[in-house]
Amino acid sequence: MPEHVEVRLPDGVRLHVETTGPADAEVTVVLLHGWTLDARAWHRQLADLRDRFGDAVRVVAYDARGHGRSSCMALPTATLAQLGDDLAAVLDEVAPAGRVVLVGHSMGGMTIMEYAHRHPGHFAARTAGLVFVATTAEGHTHTVYGLSPRIARLIRLAETTGAGVLARCGSWCPPRALLRALRPSIRWMLFGDGCDPHDIRLVTSAVARASLRSIGGFRASIGSQHRLETLTGLTHLPAAALVGDRDRLTPPPCAESIAAALPATELTVCPGAGHMLMMERPDEVNAAVAGVLRRALAAAGSGVPGDARPG
Repeated sequence: MPEHVEVRLPDGVRLHVETTGPADAEVTVVLLHGWTLDARAWHRQLADLRDRFGDAVRVVAYDARGHGRSSCMALPTATLAQLGDDLAAVLDEVAPAGRVVLVGHSMGGMTIMEYAHRHPGHFAARTAGLVFVATTAEGHTHTVYGLSPRIARLIRLAETTGAGVLARCGSWCPPRALLRALRPSIRWMLFGDGCDPHDIRLVTSAVARASLRSIGGFRASIGSQHRLETLTGLTHLPAAALVGDRDRLTPPPCAESIAAALPATELTVCPGAGHMLMMERPDEVNAAVAGVLRRALAAAGSGVPGDARPG
């Protein structure tokens, strides 16, 4: 059973953190969820890591500030820069020793890049591998929602204007009745050709837990972040990048630019999949995480449990 920990940050924000595995493990996997989601998005990966590796690794998953069961924050701290600082603080608190493999979906992947940019010494001392799932290092450069560029510009204008309004709504959360009505739109935006009804319910539930301040407040820094140069300094690390060819938010060019910055990265393009690869293509994501993790364990000199499954 996971252990539930509360990490209190210097500005008073409380993060809900779940850990499994021994505290003295040589390698810890840290799972970072996307914008408006929470750590439950990784439930299939959490189960797979337990099955594959048992107590050979420690696994950490947490809700970002303003998301899930973590507390809301002051609007000026609704930035990727702050999320990078939060990641460093979480590692110091719940995984202070050993190496880490960082796995980030969407905003979570951008958080990893910000951590590397803002805390290069800390990052270098701790990080043994990277997995980027449906994320980008170029803000909204490639985001056209699967539409024509002209329509995409109009949608982005409406989205950013709306985000500014939501950011001023504080710790209130979206009404569940409204989210149920918007479920077809959420499904279109986040999923590809297929969608398990359980997954869309989970995603809708996660959005219902996110504060309006976080839904609106993080939009500006997510759209403007550019960290390809930071990635070029990480070429020594084992890494993987995955993207769905139906992803409307971080389409294939986003993953391709990450792979170009990290030439040793294993790039996987999932046909028919959208933005929620952890749910839509769990086998591919699980295999990518396991592959990077095995390389990190080997480098740490740890014995790796037998596993006949590929990846």
